[in-house]
Amino acid sequence: MRFESPWVFLLLTLIPFIAWMRYGGRVAGSVVFSSVSDVRKSGRSVRQALSFLPGLTRILALVCLIIALARPQSGMEQVREISNGIAIEMVVDRSGSMGTEMNYGGKAMSRLDVVKRVFSDFVLGDGKELSGRKNDLVGMIAFARYPDTICPLTLAHGAFPAFLKTITLVKTREEDGTAIGDAVALAAARLKKVDETIARQREKGEKAYHIKSRVIILLSDGENNYGRRSPLEAAKIASEWDIKIYAIAIGGGETTTSIKTPFGVYRMPAGSRVNTDELKAVAENTGGFFRQAEDAGALREIYREIDKLERSEIESVRLWITKRCSLGPFLPGWC
Repeated sequence: MRFESPWVFLLLTLIPFIAWMRYGGRVAGSVVFSSVSDVRKSGRSVRQALSFLPGLTRILALVCLIIALARPQSGMEQVREISNGIAIEMVVDRSGSMGTEMNYGGKAMSRLDVVKRVFSDFVLGDGKELSGRKNDLVGMIAFARYPDTICPLTLAHGAFPAFLKTITLVKTREEDGTAIGDAVALAAARLKKVDETIARQREKGEKAYHIKSRVIILLSDGENNYGRRSPLEAAKIASEWDIKIYAIAIGGGETTTSIKTPFGVYRMPAGSRVNTDELKAVAENTGGFFRQAEDAGALREIYREIDKLERSEIESVRLWITKRCSLGPFLPGWC
């Protein structure tokens, strides 16, 4: 048993003062009688005998509340000391064309939503073919006309579901576009920066994380039409920094888009053309590969392939596991 916030117990010193203020400072009233012998013979009622209980209950409730605020915990500690792994930047297209629908488990979902779900399984594991990337640095960049860093490279993968929710399709014409080159260049710069940070840690004699390889997973509909850099220029930068790119083109085949009207939701055919030439060149110039995913199943299979190619080993694990307990019907806590 341990307490997450033991300093909260200082509040217990206030309870005697509160009890004295509430009950000890009273002045008993008195009425003069000629004789009280008959009153003494009458005895005390059950209500009178138990009149102390409300005050005692309030004090005990305060004690329980303070203990709950101190967050008592017990459990098992595992140690995970990750010393090496792979640095992965996920680069996701969120332009308007990514709103085209795909089939996911029998449901029609946008390409972007399918990409987010499968990527989550890739990082966190799906309990089946994908075991997760527990000891790898993973970051995320989303782009349309401009690229944005959604999540920095991190080992704290539990935050990814919240970050993924922030990635949405563009909402205005001014945001729309597909700047693949700029997005890849930003991802490469992030990977280069973490290398420099680790190098500085080693110079100071600190124990530093060792990056076995650096990878960009680029996922887009393949139509580069904005940005200062072309995809090939960005690929050249990545290649010079020894960064591998796995390029995935989403789409192809028969695609539809749902349109909401006052009379219901209608599905209309959407453009199915995907320009794959630049994506192939980007992947080949960096030592990666290019794949095309026409549905969620194909996308999941591509991630399995990447998962097998880019593997690292976990040395040990550190994790404090707590179990929930209750300090009373109205005071749930942690023990």
